[in-house]
Amino acid sequence: MTISVRPDVIDRLKTLAGPTGWSADPERLAPKLVEWRERWSGSTPILMLPKSTAEVAAIVSLCAETGTPVTVQGGNTGLVGGQIPQGEVLISLERMHKVLEIDTFDEALTVQAGVTLAAAHEAALSARRRFPLGLASEGSCTIGGNVSTNAGGTAVLRFGNMRDLVLGLEAVMPDGRVWDGLVRPRKDNTGYDLKQLLCGAEGTLGIVTAARLKLFPLPASRAVAFVGASNPRATLDLLARARSDAGGSLEAFELMSDLGVDLVLRHAPNSRLPLEGRHPWYVLIEVTDAEPGGAERALERILAAALEDGLADDAAIAQSDGQAAAFWALRENQSAAQKSEGQAWKNDISVPVSAIPEFLELAGKAVSAFSPGVRFPTFGHVGDGNLHYDVLAPAGGDVAAHMAQRSEATGIINAVVVAMGGSISAEHGIGVMKVDDALRYKDPVEIAAYRAIRASLDPKRIMNPRVLF
Repeated sequence: MTISVRPDVIDRLKTLAGPTGWSADPERLAPKLVEWRERWSGSTPILMLPKSTAEVAAIVSLCAETGTPVTVQGGNTGLVGGQIPQGEVLISLERMHKVLEIDTFDEALTVQAGVTLAAAHEAALSARRRFPLGLASEGSCTIGGNVSTNAGGTAVLRFGNMRDLVLGLEAVMPDGRVWDGLVRPRKDNTGYDLKQLLCGAEGTLGIVTAARLKLFPLPASRAVAFVGASNPRATLDLLARARSDAGGSLEAFELMSDLGVDLVLRHAPNSRLPLEGRHPWYVLIEVTDAEPGGAERALERILAAALEDGLADDAAIAQSDGQAAAFWALRENQSAAQKSEGQAWKNDISVPVSAIPEFLELAGKAVSAFSPGVRFPTFGHVGDGNLHYDVLAPAGGDVAAHMAQRSEATGIINAVVVAMGGSISAEHGIGVMKVDDALRYKDPVEIAAYRAIRASLDPKRIMNPRVLF
């Protein structure tokens, strides 16, 4: 259903924002109204472009007063449709892109919500620190969006999700009041943790306008390897070996199917397989260490033992930063390479790490029985049990007919996930895509609690009204 905003409200928003604080130019709006995979498209009568928290608060106050729904958008990199408006006022924080403070003593970086993840990385590096959240979309995604979706990425194994990296937040609440939670103490046990409530709320409980983030020392050494393996069970045994040997230095452990890598080699320019032959599965491993040469030595030990014990069939260790980037590109280009093959059934799921081989076997059999010939370019963060279980149409098959089966196929996959104690959304969120599935599988008591919290903070349900529950 498309929402209609009253003309008088639009006029008041224009007056409030001034001539540079809004746009209704179709060319300006166009890239914000289509999800990057082109699965969702939408509309808005006006794009609001605030430059400060006070301006965001003024916009939200007016919308709260008039009961006008809003959709909040970061970098438009979301994959579950929650950022695409369907007639609501669209608020973008793209002009709120200041780095507010870099505090190397308290190891904290404070930025406005419109700062991109790449810019946050650069700000940290300028102070010889690092902010470890790693996403393929770092050049486009924003810190506000990362917080609101509780972004995961490639370094969760060592550093956790976005909620583990947030020290404090500033946010405009649904009634327009500003909550200043950019607190300095790392320990504050004085009640509910509001910042954690906002992490992963997908813009339904308020608009994050600034964030205070954890910084970490730069490692003295870094080593990246690309490994070929015969089956998922061997990769899990390799993960156990790497955890035992590298301990807290193990930063990433990424799984890729041969099909997924093959698609990158075919569709991503300048891609090259760093191993002599092909393998059914591949793992990308990254180790960092506080000692010079420590990461290299640890990774060499891990791989030597893995090759000897048959946990790995072949391996290559990057000999330069350029080679390491090339290894990572084979992982980071998985989604883009799939796009060249046509739309896929996208499933961002998680299961207990130990259950990954069983999930792949059971889900693969169930989905293949439902739709013979489909292809599985599976990849994901196997170290934390998160798989991007995507399913492509058979080679040369009818993509439109394939996509017409998506809903039923998703039900088959989700049934396997839930039976194994997993989650139907590991890091992409619920958005509008997974609302029905979440209502089907989540505990009714939990759903009731979500709705009670939302109703108490946003009784008019103006904040991202179609998202979540």
